[in-house]
Amino acid sequence: MALSRIGHNFPLKTSDEDVFEKRMRALARARKLKIMAETILVVEDEPAIRELIGFACESSGYEVLRAGSAKEATDLLSQNRVSLILLDWMLPDLSGLQWLDKLKRDERFSALPVIMLTARGTESDKVAGLDAGADDYVVKPFSPRELIARMRAVLRRGGAEAEKTVTCGPLTMNESRFSAKVNGESVKLGVIEFKMLLVLASSPGRVYSRAQLLSRVWDDAAELDERTVDVHILRLRKQLAGTAAATLVETVRGLGYRANDAA
Repeated sequence: MALSRIGHNFPLKTSDEDVFEKRMRALARARKLKIMAETILVVEDEPAIRELIGFACESSGYEVLRAGSAKEATDLLSQNRVSLILLDWMLPDLSGLQWLDKLKRDERFSALPVIMLTARGTESDKVAGLDAGADDYVVKPFSPRELIARMRAVLRRGGAEAEKTVTCGPLTMNESRFSAKVNGESVKLGVIEFKMLLVLASSPGRVYSRAQLLSRVWDDAAELDERTVDVHILRLRKQLAGTAAATLVETVRGLGYRANDAA
């Protein structure tokens, strides 16, 4: 079976034996490569596409949970430890965007990385997805290789292990613990917002252009529009609102952004 592009004329064999055999080969391959499996939650209402995405993930060594609705996804999240969510825009009970908004408001899952999967490819749709809390946005049809590469990039961004503590004014951040505190009180930040704030806070007063922030925060920066930075800066400011660090991130007109340690 040739794995071409998911979401568009994707050939599928329906034999149960064939599916079972392929999964066994994928699991054997994962064990051979000694991959420590991370768990991916695939939320997609189309059974064939859900199965194909799941198979692509399993073939790359990931554990996979499958959900066909927002309710199923919520139930699975409450019972399992998940590393990343692949989320379709169109779901039967809630839209993926609505469910993502609810997810980001729940402190248990607010930092959980999410990749939106959708046929909606306009700029306004992408901005809406990112603004709702998505860490990446993949337009159907897409190849399994592209999807896996984007997943790895998002997981790398969210799983940095280097021990690093940064202090900037009232803000203290610990990179390895994914911890941000303002005057000793914890602040909930998304993965991208945390990484962006860490870059700025590590060099107080230094102005970073949008291009520089893209290159430091995103692995696939060349594929992203610089306005993506503005979307996440806006979200970061909302997350800092009401704290002593509310004005820490400053806009330098015509140049970019900086952290003001006197905030």
